[in-house]
Amino acid sequence: MKRDDKMKLNVAVIGAGAMGTAISQSIAKNVNKLFLYARKEEICNEINSKHYNTHYYPNLKLKDNIIGINDFSKLNQVKVIFLCIPSSTVRELTTELNKVISNDCIIITTAKGLESTTNKRMTEIIEEITKRPAVALSGPNIASEMAKNLSTATTIACSDENYLKIVERILKTKKFKVNSNTDVIGTEFCGVIKNVLAISQGICEGLDINDNARFALFTKSYNETKDLIELLGGNRDTVDDYCGFGDIITASTLSVSRNHTLGVLYGQGIVVDEKSSGILFEGKNTAIILKKLCEKNNFESLTVNFVYDIIVNKNNAKLSFNNFWDGL
Repeated sequence: MKRDDKMKLNVAVIGAGAMGTAISQSIAKNVNKLFLYARKEEICNEINSKHYNTHYYPNLKLKDNIIGINDFSKLNQVKVIFLCIPSSTVRELTTELNKVISNDCIIITTAKGLESTTNKRMTEIIEEITKRPAVALSGPNIASEMAKNLSTATTIACSDENYLKIVERILKTKKFKVNSNTDVIGTEFCGVIKNVLAISQGICEGLDINDNARFALFTKSYNETKDLIELLGGNRDTVDDYCGFGDIITASTLSVSRNHTLGVLYGQGIVVDEKSSGILFEGKNTAIILKKLCEKNNFESLTVNFVYDIIVNKNNAKLSFNNFWDGL
């Protein structure tokens, strides 16, 4: 694909939340039309009439070629679709999309999680339904910064290198750096495991653990991530890329991470009722699945055990920290 050709592409983003809106704003100048799907009709109307999505970015005027849609009928026109939705909805929405989109439409997922019923990664679900490769996008990507066109870097992974070239040219700008690889397993599991590391570091913060100890644990967690990804079929070196180290640091140290916040609350002895709060914490489901995967593969992860004991078993956080520390 020549550089001028990408202006002729029609692209869609499914999910008009913080990330979906941010990605739309970032790539709109690289494509012809950008269809932004929102479940709520009022969001679509606001995007089309005022070029704003005030539910998430009240002060950000969206690019003129961003078109809000509330159904999938126009998506047979698009070449590329970004799924910016929770992992729990990927199967359902991909199934609906597959009834409409063309047979060569490229699907990119930004969700970082595993399906609770099958333990499948997001690209595995998409490939099962569409019968073609999917692309994983993962990195230290804070949506609010992307929306403001601040400097950002990410990793994309797919088994089809031609897909990677197309997606990279859509995403890449002077402010948006993109690394690509074919290690889909490693790239996705980086985004999955980082949820647990973020909770782990949040718990330590909530317990007011001293920095020396916190980052000693973090070192152990980072090395365990490499070992676990290699065990699961990925490349351990992938953990050193944006999808690994960059995303892990972001989620584990910044308050913008929901999973880090969840860990802080549990460290302070505050149990979060996710159903009542309406907030989805990917890390809790991830800890349950990773615990099973570790047991299945006879791999002991002190980090997974630490988070599982506190978030799932509701064990005393300080005692669990002591167990983690004693295991170093």
